Amino acid sequence: MKQSHEEWLEERRKSIGGSDAAALVGMNSYTTPYMLWADKSGRMPPKEDNEAMRQGRDLEAYVAHRFCEASGKKVHVCSQMLRNPKYPFAHANIDRKITGERAGLECKTTSIMNLKKFKHGEYPANYYAQCMHYLAVTGWDRWYLAVLILNQGFYWYTIERDEDEIQALMDAEKDFWENYVLPDVAPAVDGLVPTDEAIKTVFPSSNSGASVDLFGRESLINEYLATKNLIKTYEQENQKIKQILQLDLADAELGLCGNYKVIWKEQTRNTFDLQKFMTDHPEIDYSPYYSTSSFRKFDIKEQKQDGKLNTEKC
Repeated sequence: MKQSHEEWLEERRKSIGGSDAAALVGMNSYTTPYMLWADKSGRMPPKEDNEAMRQGRDLEAYVAHRFCEASGKKVHVCSQMLRNPKYPFAHANIDRKITGERAGLECKTTSIMNLKKFKHGEYPANYYAQCMHYLAVTGWDRWYLAVLILNQGFYWYTIERDEDEIQALMDAEKDFWENYVLPDVAPAVDGLVPTDEAIKTVFPSSNSGASVDLFGRESLINEYLATKNLIKTYEQENQKIKQILQLDLADAELGLCGNYKVIWKEQTRNTFDLQKFMTDHPEIDYSPYYSTSSFRKFDIKEQKQDGKLNTEKC
């Protein structure tokens, strides 16, 4: 019986998939362990579809065709969610099975912006982690990786089974599942943007007037404020260096120094002056064009002995 997309999303939350694997070993810049935990525990909404995801799905068959053309191999669709009793915390949704081989195929479509990642026969580490995950779940011998770089090129690679790599990855996945997902304990945060986004999603609003005792966190708060001041100092120092170089360039747009090029080039940008437009067209009702959004602002306020508050906005 074919699953609906919603049923498939719910089923994949019950274990770790190939696209999740890289996040657990620090190889995914878009997903962190905290975000993955929030997703597997049902705290994150389904990821909204975007153009890159749509193109990846639509071009999957084309990438598979190009692989067959380039390699001389044949493939077929394997639509079921694969599991392995040895790794009950993992599952695999593979793109293609190689006909006549104990092997699979992962199809990728990516932007020209990632072209440099494929030079000299290399490919992104997160792709490798995903393929190793599939090798673990299926028990097969190798995985093929086919990558279409839009308007630039097509590459394919063979990734052989590596028992040490598989064991390390499965140990990391088992640790994550048994120590964080099953007991519903959040993993440590890491300061990365995806974690920040996940925290804001998990805790989107505050209870007015509610408070908690942050006993033992004073040193952490002091460290935060000290780091914040240090960042300001470095930003000012960096700005000073830029100003010195700008004075060196004066009215030149290019400066040369060893292997470096310093560029200060005039550019033109057009912006829409909303205030002027509103002044010129007072008869238009602009209220339908405004949107309201809510967010939680993070502040640290230090209580002074005189009763006044010193506010650090973060």
